[in-house]
Amino acid sequence: MADDQDKSQQTEDPTQKRLDQARESGDTVKSSEVTAFILLGGGTLAIAMFGQYTANGLAKLLMVFLEQPDTMAVDGAGLAAISRGVLYHMALTLAPFFGVMMLAAVAGHLVQGLPTFNFDKVAPDFSKVSPMAGFKRLFGIDGWMNLVKGLAKMAVVGLAIWTQLWPERTHLEAILTQSTGAVMSDMSHLLFKVLMAALSALAVIAGADYFFQRMRWMSRNRMSKQEIKEEYRQNEGDPAIKAKIRQLRHERSRKRMMAAVPGATVVIMNPTHYAVALKYESGKMAAPICVAKGVDALALRIRALAEENDVAVVENPPLARALHATVEIDEPVPPEHFKAVAQVIGYVMRLQGKLPAH
Repeated sequence: MADDQDKSQQTEDPTQKRLDQARESGDTVKSSEVTAFILLGGGTLAIAMFGQYTANGLAKLLMVFLEQPDTMAVDGAGLAAISRGVLYHMALTLAPFFGVMMLAAVAGHLVQGLPTFNFDKVAPDFSKVSPMAGFKRLFGIDGWMNLVKGLAKMAVVGLAIWTQLWPERTHLEAILTQSTGAVMSDMSHLLFKVLMAALSALAVIAGADYFFQRMRWMSRNRMSKQEIKEEYRQNEGDPAIKAKIRQLRHERSRKRMMAAVPGATVVIMNPTHYAVALKYESGKMAAPICVAKGVDALALRIRALAEENDVAVVENPPLARALHATVEIDEPVPPEHFKAVAQVIGYVMRLQGKLPAH
């Protein structure tokens, strides 16, 4: 009942992280029909490339037994030598053909995904040898699907081959009257027609089966909304914790800002809603630096702190608003406000006796 409930809650498409974890655990999209298609294609290619070479090599090997049987020693040593020679020449003759087939078998798996190795897959699982488990696999949904798929494949491939053989039925009846060379030529031509028909049918079956297997794979890895939330928290962090961290950073930044107000040169106000504290040291700074800014209650705190530390406070609503909107903490005043700020700082420095009065 719990499993059914869990399945019913898995309504969301899997994330890329979930799919990557499935691949690492050995759960990948695998279609045996794709492998069969590529293997048959490799066999067809091997016959086209090495069929004549293989046939000639085997014919020469067998002709020796037909033409010179009286010259062969059949005692123990002679029979062993004949066997070694036959196996050696057969290996040389068949090696190119089987080499292509082996490459096709490997390619049939690689095109569906890189191989993965998981110790859990090779660990002993006694449930797989249980008669009851085997019965369920055989007569379960997967067993019936494989049966239907196998019958459908036989029907489709058989129909494709029949369409190639049926028109040739009259020609096949007269094959016994032809020469050996003509028979070999006709059989080769017919073989390739049958192989191409089978390949065409298997291509459709392989494409459909791969799509079906991928849909099942995606369905197996579907996630619940809670799982997606948990994964998001693992990747991005808990939103509550992140908000708390942002709050702490903001408080620390505000404390550092307020600690810089006593060292400011001037605080420009509007007169209660905006406050911008600027610092300027003649000969050391190219432009005044904003050391603090705030609105409403924070603006009033900046003003009070400035007055407590004898920092000049100048009320200039337009300039205060403009600076608050355009300059950030620890950044210089923008060039478009140089003139207005220079007038304010000049006025303050004259009041403090640092500049001569006009």
